[in-house]
Amino acid sequence: MKKLPTSYHNILNNARAHQTKIIALIGPTASGKSELAVQIAKEFNGEIISADSRQIYRGLDIGSTRVPGKWQRVGSDPPKEGQTLQRFIYKTIPHHCLDFVSPEKTYTVAEFKKRAECAIKKIIGRGKTPIIVGGTGLWVDTLVYDMSLPEVPPNKRLRKNLSSKNMLELLAILKKLDPNRARNVDAQNPRRLIRAIEVARALGKVPLLKKQSPYRALWLGLNPPPNILDKRIRDRARKMIQKGIIKEAKKLLTQGVPRSRLQEFGFEYRAALDYIDQKITKDELYARLVRDTLRYAKRQMRWFKRNPEIHWITKLPVRSIKEFLNT
Repeated sequence: MKKLPTSYHNILNNARAHQTKIIALIGPTASGKSELAVQIAKEFNGEIISADSRQIYRGLDIGSTRVPGKWQRVGSDPPKEGQTLQRFIYKTIPHHCLDFVSPEKTYTVAEFKKRAECAIKKIIGRGKTPIIVGGTGLWVDTLVYDMSLPEVPPNKRLRKNLSSKNMLELLAILKKLDPNRARNVDAQNPRRLIRAIEVARALGKVPLLKKQSPYRALWLGLNPPPNILDKRIRDRARKMIQKGIIKEAKKLLTQGVPRSRLQEFGFEYRAALDYIDQKITKDELYARLVRDTLRYAKRQMRWFKRNPEIHWITKLPVRSIKEFLNT
């Protein structure tokens, strides 16, 4: 094989040198991403950007299993232009892109990308390492690979027509329009099914147009052995009930969040509403949470396993991260 000229390698090295280094930590729900991310942030002077399509919403603390952080004021001086008065802090680590959107508002992946890009620039400006953490594969990929997602405004007429269809009918429509998206979408979530259909109708399919990413990413993936993940998911369901998923669902309803909107936030809230309506018992609520979380974790892993760049780990990979940050 013919050797590439030295100038070519210099071009590649210069391109890599100008890329912003970020760490992307992914994995299925209950894999331990959030706590490992905090360890990485403490060890390597980082800040965390959440890439989770539900943890962005206020009031969804228990159902989205958001880390129990607190909003804290930054400094005592009046904010300069573009500054934020408060940061979400968990175990001394700033977390970005969570707990800031009204649950009655729809927040798109394109909006997330803009906000996360801004957060990355500010984190780098503080001399720290951005750590992207999430289980929503599309959101992570869109940010890390700098994918171009054309804005598709809501189609009220289409949504009204689709609202009368059940989830199997919606999935069948999506399969015809975009088979790839149909394989990875949350098939139990009518909001996501309808949105995927809406985008596919407007653009032919869910667009993922890769550009030259400004980021150089170290991809880390957590995937515990099946028996351990199964136990964690069962513990997750038990704690969700103990912490008050029922009370949280009731509170959101009393705050004016429509029942139909609450159902769109995932199987946890749909199960909670069925319990509130006395359609299921508490034991059945627990069983449903376990069953649906296991299914969701499998869908997440199907998405992540398509990415050959992910290094699958079981503990904090200190050496790998040091090598990445120092080269």
